[in-house]
Amino acid sequence: MKIISWNVGGFRACLKKGFEEFFKEENADIFCIQESKVTLEELTFHPEGYEIYLNPADKKGYSGTLVYTKVKPIEVSYGMNKEIHDHEGRIITLEYEAFYLICVYVPNSKKELIRLDYRMTWEDDFRKYVNELKKKKSVIICGDMNVAHKEIDIKNPKQNEKNAGFTLEEREKFTELLDSGFIDTYRLFYPNEVKYTWWSYLFKARERNAGWRIDYFLVSNDLKEKLKNATIYTEVLGSDHCPIGLVL
Repeated sequence: MKIISWNVGGFRACLKKGFEEFFKEENADIFCIQESKVTLEELTFHPEGYEIYLNPADKKGYSGTLVYTKVKPIEVSYGMNKEIHDHEGRIITLEYEAFYLICVYVPNSKKELIRLDYRMTWEDDFRKYVNELKKKKSVIICGDMNVAHKEIDIKNPKQNEKNAGFTLEEREKFTELLDSGFIDTYRLFYPNEVKYTWWSYLFKARERNAGWRIDYFLVSNDLKEKLKNATIYTEVLGSDHCPIGLVL
């Protein structure tokens, strides 16, 4: 089974920049999208053979998650059933026979860390949410986690220690999530590889490869033996993020 995840930075814009070609070329069983920024009425991409699930934010043109899947899920839920978190379209959970798949777009702590306190609440609630699911069956989490976990995951670690996405608080929460029973799949296969998944649009960051690895596939520990490969498609353009993939 092949799963792909991509923060497209606005689905309608990405569709004009080669999304469909990549989608067809990879022919994934499940394709998870973050920052879709579309309503159901605005969704124009309906590939044959795929079920479509969309969780738009209440605020139009903001956030949102979207999943295309060849395999019809047993059940689909949106959000984590917490009023404080469920207005921004950040989570779609699909239950399959062998696992739960969670497509997630984690909130950014923003400039001057104005959303860091909220982010900490989100992190604790999300960790509890996925671990409740893990009691029932295996769990796969994919998406934009908005944190570079270790210094290897960011081009300029020292300069970014107090910036959103690389604060000690955010990195520690990510460690807590992994320690609760999850594997960072890319690091499992490539422990010392320097590859990024996001580059700022400023200062020609992508040309200089001054990036961050903030998009992940995490799986519960019991899936370790099922993992075949993890991929970062750095060459694929169309967004300030590149797609990532997992084969089980």
